[in-house]
Amino acid sequence: MHDVARVLVLHTGGTIGMREGPRGFAPVPGALEEEVARRPMLCDPSEPRFTTARFEDGTRIRYDVVDYDPLLDSANLELSHWARFAADIGARYDDYDGFVVLHGTDTMAYTASALSFLLEGLAKPVVLTGSQIPLSRVRSDGMDNLLTALWIAARSRLPEVMLAFHHKVFRGNRATKVDATELDAFASPNLPPLAEAGIALRVRRELALPMPTTPFRVDPSLSPHVAALRLYPGITESILENFLRPPLEGLVLETYGTGNAPERRALLDVIEAATRRGVIVLNVTQCLHGTVSASYQAGRALADAGVLPGGDLTPEAALTKLCWLLGKRELSRDEVRRRLVTPLRGEMSDERA
Repeated sequence: MHDVARVLVLHTGGTIGMREGPRGFAPVPGALEEEVARRPMLCDPSEPRFTTARFEDGTRIRYDVVDYDPLLDSANLELSHWARFAADIGARYDDYDGFVVLHGTDTMAYTASALSFLLEGLAKPVVLTGSQIPLSRVRSDGMDNLLTALWIAARSRLPEVMLAFHHKVFRGNRATKVDATELDAFASPNLPPLAEAGIALRVRRELALPMPTTPFRVDPSLSPHVAALRLYPGITESILENFLRPPLEGLVLETYGTGNAPERRALLDVIEAATRRGVIVLNVTQCLHGTVSASYQAGRALADAGVLPGGDLTPEAALTKLCWLLGKRELSRDEVRRRLVTPLRGEMSDERA
């Protein structure tokens, strides 16, 4: 007898379930289920509703779909939505082999990063996916993305949050959106894909996180007093000073190259004054590939001002990690700083190694 795996699909919104209306594409309640039911690969008519056809290994996947109310364009997401997604996975954690989160592409990398921190002790696959073209359109990329996500959630047994898109499966907190119009919309600049869906589904288990040794729990604490600022030539001290004012608690500073910034003393003084009063500033590079290091004098000046090196964190992972750690009010500022520069969910390379 072949296996039947169980997966929970959380449909939060996004292009995959949209239809065209008078003001453009928008989420429509029930549209996703209607489109799925018309596709035998996703909904085998000889099986109970929402059961896939057999995969190459003989597996069928039976899944339940939960439509959020309201469905959300991902551009409208807030921190409270990340906490809700995590809580909904936590509430049904023991009932399923894995989870798929259908999500808009614009902020999918932020949500994938956030969930990797909020879901502590995660021992089951959680896979985010969506599409660039709605499932209602003939040329939609949604079916391939959904089938890949379902299989990874049901059968891979990878204990982490992932992002599946255009035949690749990335660690969620290493992914970033790199293309607004092509189907190959996401990349993982500093870590190879965990799996690839070619003629066969190939899973690179040697890259995956180990099984956790701590119990699963959801920690939805997030600080809203975090921001990101991209440096640019000519940025003034007054702009930076205004940006760093209370109630700001943490700042992701996107710098040049390997973590460089202007060496203007007045600018560095503004940053140093903020770090001394407790604002945590985390340095990540504007470059798609590479890491922050103190190879240049311009980078060392930031470190001297109290700025922490973010290694090869993506801006999305840096922001969500900072939100999550600052939301843990029981942690001292020194402990937050220590954890920020330490890999916790595979979100950054371990420079000590």
